[in-house]
Amino acid sequence: MHADELDIDGALVRRLLAAEFPAWADLPLEPVRPRGTDNALYRLGDELVARLPRREVNVGPLEKECRWLPVLAPQLPLAVPVPVAIGGPADGYSFMWAVYRWLDGKPITEAPIADLRHAAANLAGFIAALERIDPGDGPRPGKHNFGRGQPLAQRDAATRAAIADLGAAIDGDALTAVWDSAVNAPEWERAPVWIHGDLDARNLLVEDGRVSAVLDFGSLGVGDPAYDGMVAWKVFPADIRNVFRSALSIDDATWARARGLAVSQAVIALAYYTLETNAVLVRESQRWLAEVLAESAGSDSRIQST
Repeated sequence: MHADELDIDGALVRRLLAAEFPAWADLPLEPVRPRGTDNALYRLGDELVARLPRREVNVGPLEKECRWLPVLAPQLPLAVPVPVAIGGPADGYSFMWAVYRWLDGKPITEAPIADLRHAAANLAGFIAALERIDPGDGPRPGKHNFGRGQPLAQRDAATRAAIADLGAAIDGDALTAVWDSAVNAPEWERAPVWIHGDLDARNLLVEDGRVSAVLDFGSLGVGDPAYDGMVAWKVFPADIRNVFRSALSIDDATWARARGLAVSQAVIALAYYTLETNAVLVRESQRWLAEVLAESAGSDSRIQST
């Protein structure tokens, strides 16, 4: 998937466990699917999961999770992963790694939500609770979270380059118009807030038809809340988006930035990954763009009819 990633398999994980946490070394071990882009995940028995960064760039986010998730978890209304042990480099593996508590449920991509309106309100409640936590010395946007939370202007060149690279594979004119509206919208001028930074269907667990947990806080940071507003296009159909927006009282400028960020993340992913290297993310990104374009087309038709 990445040219610089390490080879990680079950045998390596067992050796690392045997060296540092021998009490867990003989537990049943199986890879978690779909394969993650940043970390290799191996379920360990019924209650644990081992998480190993694939590349050096993925180590910082894991260190950050281990620092902050124990602080944030008690203040959030949905379950989040909490590390229970931290391992170090050994046996040819170069990075720190961690063992977390296993969270039951399936991603939204595999388990349908029974009531989308309720899910929208629940997820909005989770984001609102996260935003209420004192940002204090929380990490500002940077390499540790791939710039999530930073002003959109800092993503402008990469977004336009990705749109150009994709050429006829996408509706470049329409998507550029959405991005233009986003980067021209007023920036977030209030105090920065905590953001998850990567809310999408793969990182939301469903149990008994309800959103039960939020995964993968590698993009966690303190910055512009529009980065979590992206989930409106990533997860919810058009008729539910306003339920989510109303529950969070998202202003027009933040909504425009969030829509543009959904485009930005999608086109950058599509310009980098292929169906052969990451089919799940490619299909998800295509779906995000379809939602944005359908909404934009609807807006245009309403304008023309007035």
